[in-house]
Amino acid sequence: MDIWLFGNPDYAPDALLLQLLPELKKRLPGVSFVVKDPNDEWDGFPDPFIILDTVQGIKEVTVFTDLNQFQSTPRVTVHDFDLGMKLKWLQKLKKLPPFVIVGVPQQTNDARAFIKQILLALNPFIS
Repeated sequence: MDIWLFGNPDYAPDALLLQLLPELKKRLPGVSFVVKDPNDEWDGFPDPFIILDTVQGIKEVTVFTDLNQFQSTPRVTVHDFDLGMKLKWLQKLKKLPPFVIVGVPQQTNDARAFIKQILLALNPFIS
């Protein structure tokens, strides 16, 4: 099973999941975590389509299944195009399959505290 993971190692608020990746791999040996970039071309989607990404403005790990659950943000430059924008574009083109996004808060003092929450959120979709 593949789970797509998004993050930017050069931008601290977006690097959290990349930091947690070794522990996630250890805890879920049957899962292949595929690090993706929202600006790259995507060839095919795993089934089920599960995404792990940091989400601004949440305080705990949250599961999203509908893009309407997200607030749109202003787009000023091409650097502002993120995963949400890519998914909305694919949805408009009718190329977005059903998905689950496990959103992890960007702000934390203890990143490892989210491991248990992430595992609990993923459990219904990977068991």
